[in-house]
Amino acid sequence: MKNIVELLEEIRSIAQMGLTYTKDNHDKIRFEKLLSLAADQYSDIYKLDRKTIAEQFKNEVGSITPKVGVNGIITNENGQFLLEKRADDHKMGLIGGWIDPNETPEIAIKREFLEETQLEIDIIKMIGIVSRKAGDFQQPHSTIHILYHCTIVSGTLQKSYESDMIGYFDPKTINHWHRDHLQMIEKYNNYSAS
Repeated sequence: MKNIVELLEEIRSIAQMGLTYTKDNHDKIRFEKLLSLAADQYSDIYKLDRKTIAEQFKNEVGSITPKVGVNGIITNENGQFLLEKRADDHKMGLIGGWIDPNETPEIAIKREFLEETQLEIDIIKMIGIVSRKAGDFQQPHSTIHILYHCTIVSGTLQKSYESDMIGYFDPKTINHWHRDHLQMIEKYNNYSAS
């Protein structure tokens, strides 16, 4: 169960992003109310001036930073990679997704594996970071992806609603990749060769 601060951070995030993107006056009023409620609660919890907190929140609206995601690499004894054929674009890719508010990257990658594969994993090592600029792959925002080498702790591999299929594959046999996931595998190959 989330604690109150985590809940407030999610409410604040929703409100600030809503205020940034909404063009509807009714929605703007609702998002301002959410932000005000979050400021009130922060004020009560941290014994800070409510007006100062509210003003700080308002000043942060519109400051859009890159989206941050995580991806994980697991290989089997034959050197094949655990991949999914994604349900959204029907291309092959690594397990991963976006980091949720109040999550660390390490928690996010473990959650993503559990959601998408039913596997509990441990992180062996962070391999590196992959960046995409706004416009790459027709996406409207820049993104940063933290790439991890992982190992399975427990569970039985099962696909989720996010996948058309899931299993171990030789990357050389894949023709249609999700965005830059083949480059992520190449980054892993360079890491494991060193």
